[in-house]
Amino acid sequence: MTSANEHAFAPEWWVTIIAIVSLVAAGICFVIIVMDIRRGHRQRMGIMNVVWPITALYAGPLALWMYYKVGRRSSLKYLREAQEKGESVPERPFWQSVGVGATHCGAGCTLGDIVAEWFMFFFPFFTIFGRILFANWVIDYALAYILGIIFQYYSIKPMRGLSVKEGIIAAIKADTLSLTAWQVGMYGWMAIATFVLFRAEMPKTSPVFWLMMQIAMLFGLLTAYPVNWWLIKRGIKERM
Repeated sequence: MTSANEHAFAPEWWVTIIAIVSLVAAGICFVIIVMDIRRGHRQRMGIMNVVWPITALYAGPLALWMYYKVGRRSSLKYLREAQEKGESVPERPFWQSVGVGATHCGAGCTLGDIVAEWFMFFFPFFTIFGRILFANWVIDYALAYILGIIFQYYSIKPMRGLSVKEGIIAAIKADTLSLTAWQVGMYGWMAIATFVLFRAEMPKTSPVFWLMMQIAMLFGLLTAYPVNWWLIKRGIKERM
């Protein structure tokens, strides 16, 4: 079998077009969500003001739909208007809470992966088994884990009223399995894209690489979803 490194990366032109359209759409959705939050729909849980726009970077229109369907109902403005009308805000369905919890984890993963990928692009200081790809995955996981813990800390600590130390410990417990499950889905797709679809390592300057990363994040969402279901059911992770 010919190795991935022996092939030049040469995607079909239409794949590049799809990649550009997907990335532009994601950017537009990102801007729409940011502007909507800034115009008065700030989230009750502050960290979600960051999570929703980041989710748009890979989920695009799907993230935009989720935000208007689920996210807006958690805004301070929505809650205030309901109180003024004397209406109670029903708790969101459990499956939606799990989905929000998974995207919360995914935001840390996404941000960490973006930073790590560009860091290794400019500073490719080591390889694993002769491949920069595997080295990227190690750095991706490390940075995604750190950011994931930070994201989780700023949701669990205020919800439970914990001390800094207790908040960090709780964040580690809540995010370790979820983040690992996410990265497994992400790495799985990127391995398929690299070794099966293109049989070459994709340059980060190519729009196709970032399209594959968008798809990888969606696979991460799928693999993290059941883990978040279990974590929330067990009370390890807060229902969001």
